[in-house]
Amino acid sequence: VQLVESGGGLAQPGGSLRLSCATSGFTFSSYAMSWYRQAPGKERELVATFTSAIGSTVYADSVKGRFTISRDNAKNTVYLQMNSLKPEDTAVYYCKARLWTGEYWGQGTQVTVSS
Repeated sequence: VQLVESGGGLAQPGGSLRLSCATSGFTFSSYAMSWYRQAPGKERELVATFTSAIGSTVYADSVKGRFTISRDNAKNTVYLQMNSLKPEDTAVYYCKARLWTGEYWGQGTQVTVSS
């Protein structure tokens, strides 16, 4: 199982970024996928998730209306569209796959929101 995040970088407040998480090694379309983030000195927190492989989405209150999680089963990829970015969105963002065999994480991608 491999998960590889990309798309992070530096954005200005109010700007946008789209994160991607390319996966391999499992049947992507059969499982829920999630995005988490961890800011310096803070615990890792859930940002957005699919509740199941074909379920609805759930968002942290802090990102509702600004972030959108989506998936492309043909590309085995999950995305996180981040709009109206704020400095408090600065963190390392991770994708996670919840499989029958356990949970698998990517290596993370840094997002920095600063003017």
